[in-house]
Amino acid sequence: MVNMLFNEDSEILTKAGKIKTLYDPACGTGGMLSIGEQYVKELNPNAELKVFGQEINPESYAICKSDMLIKGQNPSNIKFGNTFTIDGLEDEQFDYMLSNPPFGVDWKKAQKIIKAEHESLGMQGRFGAGLPRINDGSFLFLQHMISKMKSSGTRIAIVFNGSPLFSGSAGSGESEIRKWIIENDWLEAIIALPDQLFYNTGISTYIWIVNNKKVEQRQGKVQLINATGVKDEELIKAGKRDTNRFWNKMARSLGNKRKLIPENGNAKGIGFITQLYGNFQENECCKILPNEYFAYWRITVEQPLKDENGKVLKSKGKPKPDTKKRDYENIPFLRTTKVNGRSSLTPQTIEAYFKREVKPHLPDAWIDHKKTKVGYEINFTKYFYEFKPLRSLDAIRADIMALEESVKANQQTVLD
Repeated sequence: MVNMLFNEDSEILTKAGKIKTLYDPACGTGGMLSIGEQYVKELNPNAELKVFGQEINPESYAICKSDMLIKGQNPSNIKFGNTFTIDGLEDEQFDYMLSNPPFGVDWKKAQKIIKAEHESLGMQGRFGAGLPRINDGSFLFLQHMISKMKSSGTRIAIVFNGSPLFSGSAGSGESEIRKWIIENDWLEAIIALPDQLFYNTGISTYIWIVNNKKVEQRQGKVQLINATGVKDEELIKAGKRDTNRFWNKMARSLGNKRKLIPENGNAKGIGFITQLYGNFQENECCKILPNEYFAYWRITVEQPLKDENGKVLKSKGKPKPDTKKRDYENIPFLRTTKVNGRSSLTPQTIEAYFKREVKPHLPDAWIDHKKTKVGYEINFTKYFYEFKPLRSLDAIRADIMALEESVKANQQTVLD
């Protein structure tokens, strides 16, 4: 994660005397801050990275503060308290931010303060884009970090579980936050990591890279990297690969942690993933998609209410909608079409989709345009899905016949 955070910035990695800042709003004992500082020092001993953080756990806070003191950092830059309710670094902005906040953190205890800031300050506060579900504060952390971006450019790397990718339908808090981030062209990349990487959970995780000053070739686009290693495992089982390019199996598991991403070299692990990110080229592990690809309209499809004789009932000269037959459709902004045998993305309209996909089946249906909403979701698995042809009927039939013959032979052995 640290590699990708600094990957696009040659200034701090090459120039002497540069002073930059790094912030973690859920810093724990300061591990990620220390790794970031160490990474920069190894590549450019003449650069200075000042670290800042905030932590809610008193023991972790004390350890972090002590560690910063030992390493020559300013311990007063580490603040204590709940980041959501008390911003210990309210007037500060940073060059880099990174965090691995707790997954699915409940923010019910801070609900009153967060809602008050959302409603009173709006986009002038930290949580103006929207509020996520009460049982997952992941997007609160990210909005808080975005509020601390410098207008001259800031890069963010944050680890999430899968929930922020797709939770919430159009108009929900989560969807509105995704919409805000993507329409502002801040989302640079998402990297899907292997599962079973953490001691306390085996779930799949994702690194989000957010940047408010993208380089030209990345503008208007989002890079998706599939670093799960699932495809490599399939190829290994099929005898087509010798090793997994993304992770090693640990000799001994630690809780739920059974996999390790190697750190050395460019052919595997962190180095290989960093290359995929830096090269910015599509391949089997990397997709580069326009921002609009993640947007969709959620439309409400109505059908007329009819009496027992099949006559359409009307109100003020218009058909009454039958609420029991009400349906919803998600219409992507972009449609995949084939031109000269090659797939391409083209814009589509609600009307064209409705005429093509709905009207042939429901000729009396219409759209209630007042209820149309715009949503954003990132269906990561779908983008890397590869269709696997089903086995032929002949092959299945042959297996069944072989099993029947085996059962008959076993029965005969028992009877004899």
